[in-house]
Amino acid sequence: MTISAVLFDMDGTLVDSEPTHYDALVEAVVRQGQMVPDGFAERITGLSVADCHAALVESIGLTLSLEDFVAAKHTAYLALAPGLKRRFGADAALQLLARQHAPYAIVSNSDRMIADVNLRATALSRPGLVSVTRNDVRRGKPDPEPYLRAAHLLGIRAENCLVVEDSPVGAQAGLSAGMRVIAWPEPHRDDLVFPAGCIVCDPLDLTSTLAGLLSPRHIEIA
Repeated sequence: MTISAVLFDMDGTLVDSEPTHYDALVEAVVRQGQMVPDGFAERITGLSVADCHAALVESIGLTLSLEDFVAAKHTAYLALAPGLKRRFGADAALQLLARQHAPYAIVSNSDRMIADVNLRATALSRPGLVSVTRNDVRRGKPDPEPYLRAAHLLGIRAENCLVVEDSPVGAQAGLSAGMRVIAWPEPHRDDLVFPAGCIVCDPLDLTSTLAGLLSPRHIEIA
């Protein structure tokens, strides 16, 4: 299979934002006079804000409506966003793609407002960048629609796309789209179990795995 483009997840993959998302969620719940259950951070890895809200309603009987929960979480997140950093290893991967003139897109399960804040805070935004968010599709990950839309926007067949994901939910979306998937878990998430068919790589070295899968036309000749 020829790999012609790379589709990156954003939160936890390109941007070290998972702790910030969780802190914002906790603040939204605490302001309501309720508490987030133990182990909740691990349970919601890769889920959309709507799925997180549903999990809180189920687990603690959260009384906030989805609309009010989203507003409260977004307010808390926006206050914390200026401190966001790119994940270690992301720069090396993007530099590899730049050297080899390989196109890429960013595919997030976050709302467009949050995705754009992340892109600006970490200087990932650039002219012509293709990005897909939860607001751009009918169904979010683990449905394949976000990744299929990104491939369509790039003008590249799904089977020629390579997905990079830090969560099993996102990895399943890539596999369901008929794409090859690199599972790149964060260093502290050795508890994650990825779907069969994923290529699990070193949490501290995405570039070596990525370079080995790119199309030969993208490989530089020394």
